[in-house]
Amino acid sequence: MLSQSGAIGYYLLVGLILPVVIIIFVKLITPKRPTKAKLETYECGLETQGETWVQFKTHYFLYALVFVVFDVETIFLYPWAAKFKHLGLFAFVEMVIFIAILVAGFWYAWKEGALEWD
Repeated sequence: MLSQSGAIGYYLLVGLILPVVIIIFVKLITPKRPTKAKLETYECGLETQGETWVQFKTHYFLYALVFVVFDVETIFLYPWAAKFKHLGLFAFVEMVIFIAILVAGFWYAWKEGALEWD
């Protein structure tokens, strides 16, 4: 029976090797018959009109990224809140530091204008 660190090493090894093996396997068995129709740009079933390289404003993406970061970070609050009574003062101080870091990140994003729509 594997020790705990051996099991972690095993899963890490499988997690690194398996995707590489799958990609190589797919490359080997996939038919490669490019035609003119297959190499054309496809856009919602319609022929593309005009220039296909269009620059998009990144404001929406930055706003969404900031939302996702803070949304994921707040997920860490739930287990802490569920066991709050059993954790003691040390865990409370850690959570205050964690929330302070979140507030500092929010303040920085606000100061840089990542939350404003122009």
